[in-house]
Amino acid sequence: MADSKLDPNKSYGWTGKILRVNLTDKTVSVSPTDPYKEYLGGMGIANKIMYDEVPAGTDPLSPENKIVFAVGPLTATGVPLAGRTTIASLSTYTTDHQVVDAHTGGMIGAAIKKAGWDAIVIEGASDEPVYLKIDDDDIEIKPADQVWGQGTRATTEALSRKEGTDFCVATIGPAGENLLPYACIINSRNHSAGAGAAAVMGSKKLKALVVRGSQPIYVADPQEVADLSDYMLREIVGSNNNHVVPSTQQEWAEYFDKGSRWTAQKGLTWALAEGGPIDTGEPKPGEINTVGYRCMKAFKDEGPEAEKYTIKMDGCHSCPIHCYSDLRVPASAANGGYEITGNTCVPNFPFTNYMIKILGDNTSVEAGSEDALIWDQVFGSTMDDLGLWCNYGQIYRDIAHCYATGLLQKVLPPEEYAEINWEGFKNNDPSMVPPLLAKIAANDSEIAYIGHGPIVWTERWNDPDWWNTPASTLINVRGWPVHHAHECFGQVGLLYNMVFNRDDMIHSAVNFQGCGLPFELKQQIAAEVWGDASAIDPDKNYTPMNEYKANFAWWSIVTDVLHDSLTLCNWVWPMTMSPTKARDYRGDLDLEAKFMKAVTGEDVTTEDLYKMGAKITTLQRANTARGMVGANGQMGTNDFRNVHDVVTEWPFTMDPDIEVFTEGTNKMDKEDFQTALTMMYECFGWDPELGCPTAECLDYYDMPDVKEDLAALGLLPDA
Repeated sequence: MADSKLDPNKSYGWTGKILRVNLTDKTVSVSPTDPYKEYLGGMGIANKIMYDEVPAGTDPLSPENKIVFAVGPLTATGVPLAGRTTIASLSTYTTDHQVVDAHTGGMIGAAIKKAGWDAIVIEGASDEPVYLKIDDDDIEIKPADQVWGQGTRATTEALSRKEGTDFCVATIGPAGENLLPYACIINSRNHSAGAGAAAVMGSKKLKALVVRGSQPIYVADPQEVADLSDYMLREIVGSNNNHVVPSTQQEWAEYFDKGSRWTAQKGLTWALAEGGPIDTGEPKPGEINTVGYRCMKAFKDEGPEAEKYTIKMDGCHSCPIHCYSDLRVPASAANGGYEITGNTCVPNFPFTNYMIKILGDNTSVEAGSEDALIWDQVFGSTMDDLGLWCNYGQIYRDIAHCYATGLLQKVLPPEEYAEINWEGFKNNDPSMVPPLLAKIAANDSEIAYIGHGPIVWTERWNDPDWWNTPASTLINVRGWPVHHAHECFGQVGLLYNMVFNRDDMIHSAVNFQGCGLPFELKQQIAAEVWGDASAIDPDKNYTPMNEYKANFAWWSIVTDVLHDSLTLCNWVWPMTMSPTKARDYRGDLDLEAKFMKAVTGEDVTTEDLYKMGAKITTLQRANTARGMVGANGQMGTNDFRNVHDVVTEWPFTMDPDIEVFTEGTNKMDKEDFQTALTMMYECFGWDPELGCPTAECLDYYDMPDVKEDLAALGLLPDA
């Protein structure tokens, strides 16, 4: 129930409006957010619009497909780490082209929200290149012929100069224009949204969204938002991935862990900071103004060589953690990349983490070296400028594998193979990278199929064994790689890697795994949160499946979906643990509900929010059932166990000399995993055998329209 003291003429948290733009007939309309509020925002709103308006079996590159940019009730409200955006559309690179969500940070979400919109729905297709200018309520569809064909950097600069530097530009590059399935949207220079969303924009001839917002975001209790924010920064939040101990021994810290992303330490500097080097020092818990020094992600990703290139750590809207590395690397520009590079996660270390091992003797570059850093930055900055998506490193692994095994030389026409200086891998010549990636992004040659994903190229080039090779990391037979899978608490990570139609992007569990606290202390927290200490196992020392692991897997999925709907950054949220010794290192898992109430005035509990997260997960599951092709070759099946939630072979066959459930292996057991699936299905209320929504669970989640739809399609086993 909302606070009766609130102004009934104002919308708190939500703006109350959804913008709809039809590129075919160039019409613009507005619809209310109210019908979608039971799905919160972000991922929830976007998936409900896709469910209601895009029929099953729609071609993702047809005008009938839609792309939905959606923010949440916490976006741009002053809540820390509430700066992300969900972009939903149909997959361009996996089996059956099911609904997927791309997620991005940067500044575009805040701009959309401050412009007065909870979501932007793009439908139809333009005959000519256009961009969408959104200046609060002033909406224009403008010609983009002058920037069509440009990279994301040149496009961002040109449109910012034309419209104003206070606009945020979210643009596609050549990969999206050329309809490459592996194409991404870039906003704020290097913040990406993958899952092929840029190919959908390219099919609509939509080059960019250019957004400026100047409208107020109303919150029910501004003082409570401020107080909760201070409390969170003083006592609860850690570093990137909510790691809550430093990576080195420090005077103030009871514990330290060398794997922690709390990398700040005396003598470690932002060496190229404006005005001179800035020492990250030893920021302590309780010091609100030093939280942003805790994470030096460049140092974590690239090792000591990164220090001398680091300008600063940067971040998304409303982020106090700053996990985004801003680097100045002249050798990157000298080899065809960009001098100023910046990113977080995969684009910072593609060569170091994903290619060197697979290339083997085909490269002399060593991980952690200055040469490796240069390769990484050439790769990362070129990928982002082309708007080329990596699928969580998959394209890097695929390129390295196809070259190292001689497959590319075998399948490419000789003249095409000769266009690339492949010896650059062996001769430490990263100048080979930009022409190689540009060739893929052009999507007009044989090598471009590597940018269509393994579903396509392994069949086309007759390399089926790659799916069952651990180095591939391909985890689901429908076309996506691991994203913190069974190496993260065994069955827990493997389960949540199956749920969506892409790599899961769930960090709730891996944050806990790597937080740095002693295992015995993590067991105590696990017992409090998921019911028993046996919810977690030591790394590479797993035990058989149990109900508490199922609780943990369910919670990991639900909290991630919740964060993508509110929107919050799941790379730091949820606050399961804390760096504060006086709290016995316990976090505060009610913070989402506390902020939600302070922003919207609605009296919502943590249990309410978790139920909403499970409801949104179930909605996407229902949408997938409508369009998924079953064993009979017909569209529409509810047999998720045998069609969707299917793990590739290598997680069960790796480490052949080590028995499953013994120390020293991440190997999983097939029968045990089937038990795990059943337990997870039961946590959601899905059919325990099929893994699909049931009439009973749709009643529980109050989804009568979805229930009626699935019943009419014969997809409810208990109808």
